[in-house]
Amino acid sequence: MADPIITLTTDFGEDSPYVAAMKGVILTINPEVRIVDLSHQIPPQDLRHAAFFLAESLPWFPADAIHVAVIDPGVGSERALLYVEMECTRLLVPDNGCWTILQGQLRRVIQLRNKQYWREEVSNTFHGRDILAPVAAHLSRGVDPSLCGPLVKDWQRFEIPAPHRLPDVLTGEVIFVDRFGNTITNIPGDWVPAHVDSVQVGESERRQLDRVRAYADRAPGQLIGLISSSGLFELAVVQGNAAARLGARIGTPVFLRVK
Repeated sequence: MADPIITLTTDFGEDSPYVAAMKGVILTINPEVRIVDLSHQIPPQDLRHAAFFLAESLPWFPADAIHVAVIDPGVGSERALLYVEMECTRLLVPDNGCWTILQGQLRRVIQLRNKQYWREEVSNTFHGRDILAPVAAHLSRGVDPSLCGPLVKDWQRFEIPAPHRLPDVLTGEVIFVDRFGNTITNIPGDWVPAHVDSVQVGESERRQLDRVRAYADRAPGQLIGLISSSGLFELAVVQGNAAARLGARIGTPVFLRVK
């Protein structure tokens, strides 16, 4: 039987001692667990970035993996901590909606209340180390999640704004910018026809746009549109930075004029 997997996603930064502390707590409780770092470079307290990151990465893991996500601007407040069990995903998260755009059937949500599975001393500012990490480790050893607290039916939700579709224009917004400057929108790829007349991003002027199959289909420096690996419409500059060229960031409106 394979060793259990715990993944970590935080906004702590790669050089942070906080990540190391969480790993130490986990390994003290279960030395056999495999810890996988997904990212510690989530922009600080950026729940929109975290939500997209989790939705795009977690479905590719084994269903029995335990995912710990600590992007927690509400630490020290009355916000709850949750165990979330979906059809193919298990998470431990603050109750701030960062998990709620994940696709799949929701099985149960439990509020972490049983201090038996926490560290004995709990900091007001580091629940990732003192609550989420030890609970994850105990679950990886086979503890029944129902022992961690009561079922809950209400939690914070995060929703990506809906795009709009008219006969000659598609409107949406930027929901993610990757390190290459590729700009992913909330416009479904199957809405976008083979020919796009022009694109306008935010207050920028309208620009001509080619919709292509892949980045390599056009010369370096050319602005292109394509369907991203997540099935959403993406703007890119071949071997360049679309976000910088277009002045785009998360939340910037996007208008596609189509024939």
